[in-house]
Amino acid sequence: MKLVRYGAPGKEKPGLIDTAGALRDLSSIIKDIDASVLGHDGLARIAAIDPHTLPVVANQPRYGTPIAHVSKMICVGMNYAEHAAETNSPVPELPVIFMKATSAIMGPNDDVIIPQGSVKTDWEVELGVVIGKTARSVTVENALAHVAGYLVVNDLSERAFQFDHGGQWVKGKSCDTFGPLGPWLVTADEISDPQNLRLWLEVNGHRYQNGHTRTMIFNVAKLVSHISRYMTLLPGDVISTGTPSGVGLGQKPPIYLRPGDVIELGIDGLGRQRQHVRAHAVDEHTA
Repeated sequence: MKLVRYGAPGKEKPGLIDTAGALRDLSSIIKDIDASVLGHDGLARIAAIDPHTLPVVANQPRYGTPIAHVSKMICVGMNYAEHAAETNSPVPELPVIFMKATSAIMGPNDDVIIPQGSVKTDWEVELGVVIGKTARSVTVENALAHVAGYLVVNDLSERAFQFDHGGQWVKGKSCDTFGPLGPWLVTADEISDPQNLRLWLEVNGHRYQNGHTRTMIFNVAKLVSHISRYMTLLPGDVISTGTPSGVGLGQKPPIYLRPGDVIELGIDGLGRQRQHVRAHAVDEHTA
């Protein structure tokens, strides 16, 4: 299934994409797509419904993030050897784990805002893994049984904040609009092998990233198992599994996002995103 949340920010409704590509409203079946649906029998209940009995949503509404109320977003750094090389970083012996603030999460086609004081805002296409079953110290062999589905992530990063402002990476990863998710959550039954997906990203029509999940250093099962050793993974949690080479930092010379740029990215079977980049307004967050 392809599950979506659509509508104005803060007023999204649950929906699904049927086999013909039409958006169907799920409001009569569930209140939202959140932990209560992902963590219990909600997905099975939705799967049992004939989509053609659901109302078609007219026009082309905005898509929000496919999951409501994400409790945490865990990111993996340097999970592709070629990306480690382009950033002059060693290939890790264990997964590099950091957090992205959930306030960064937004819809797949919402505007990306260059943060105030930013000089190095960068892009990163990544495979997102959505947890569907509580995971604590799970084995690699059982890890994928805890996955509800997959989605596209743009793990936007401000490199100066990340590397030059002291402390850990979270400051460069958590700016508002730095976590586009979606357009939809594709349930795990439709993705037979998460290590067999092509992912790509373009800026202003130029393809910078063209990778494949088979080249991950640590695959999805290993990541879920490893992370669950250090923290409990809850239904609705998102793991962003790392990016292949081709980020702005890795260009010679480096290239960073500017107002007016257009980012497009996608993953096989998981859809695509399109974001316009705009400048931070001085009064953006004033009361």
